[in-house]
Amino acid sequence: MKRISVWGFILGATVLAARGDVIPTLSGTSPVGSNFTWNYSANVTVDQSVQHGDFFTIYDFGNFVSGSNNQPAGWTFSSSLTGKNPPLVKPIDSASILNLTWTYTGSAPINGSSPLGMFSIEARTNQLRTSDFAAEATRNTGPNTGTKVDNIGNISVPVPEMSALLPIFSVCGAGLLSSLPGILRRRRAS
Repeated sequence: MKRISVWGFILGATVLAARGDVIPTLSGTSPVGSNFTWNYSANVTVDQSVQHGDFFTIYDFGNFVSGSNNQPAGWTFSSSLTGKNPPLVKPIDSASILNLTWTYTGSAPINGSSPLGMFSIEARTNQLRTSDFAAEATRNTGPNTGTKVDNIGNISVPVPEMSALLPIFSVCGAGLLSSLPGILRRRRAS
């Protein structure tokens, strides 16, 4: 029984050690005039590489200052209301709040374990909340070399501005207004 436990532990440790991801992390915010620069560092870990077309997306970032994005050479920035999603994960993604995506357009693979650099963008607030990120990279070792590996996690993003919350407030307000006649009838009846 002891031998089985030891082999189980070794197998489990090997599986965990072989896991690799692209992980963006908020490095901090800094004031720029009346705005704030949001700085994210990203790394590719263990048995992966970042190859042309691999990417990571930060979901529901919200409004940002157009043209304020900065990224390392070989990376291209884009934003959209939905996606860009790796096919093997299911991030939470509001269709009314902008996402940020950085796609690798360089030609030389970046092998893990390596830092990918600093990615930044300006927003009008430095107030934090949590959202999802997702990434796709390429396995660079083992029998599945060359296959895509997707991952998902949580990351800090700015709280939405009032303009992004307007659809939510309008739905809540409509619900309250529709229940108002019933409340008034009950109040008159008592």
